[in-house]
Amino acid sequence: MEEVPAPASPTPAPGSGTPPPPPVPQTETEMEHQFDGLEVDAPRVGIVMGSKSDMPVMEKAGKELEERGIHHEVRVMSAHRDPDVVAEYARNARMRGLRVIIAGAGLAAALPGVVAAHTDLPVIGVPLLSRTSVAGGLDSLLAIAQMPPGVPVGCVGVDAARNAAVLAARILDA
Repeated sequence: MEEVPAPASPTPAPGSGTPPPPPVPQTETEMEHQFDGLEVDAPRVGIVMGSKSDMPVMEKAGKELEERGIHHEVRVMSAHRDPDVVAEYARNARMRGLRVIIAGAGLAAALPGVVAAHTDLPVIGVPLLSRTSVAGGLDSLLAIAQMPPGVPVGCVGVDAARNAAVLAARILDA
């Protein structure tokens, strides 16, 4: 890791009469590289879902990550009811240490696509079955799998949150 020189004192050196030159500012990218390789307890995987009712399926992803020793976080946020919250979460994910996001959603299944639209991190969509699903979850599977060019979302099987966690672990190891 490169050493960053201490900032120069703003007062002139005794007897010199001229102040020292101002310190050279560092860009955010330069600062980020100083933290590369540091071990932190920050979550590496974010698990998001549109409703608390999705928790029984999505907690399987969390359990798989725990068994692998991968730190993660779990959030409930709706792409339809709280789109600004979802966008902010996705935009700030990398800065907070996340490297992969798993997004579970049923029916219209907008959440994975909205997350992917606001981050460059890999997003894995988990189509979720609900009592009003069409054709055994085919509606949410197609909504997640059929993303427009430039907004990629990986997609696992219906209710396959555990597989999403396995895929996230493989992405982290790549």
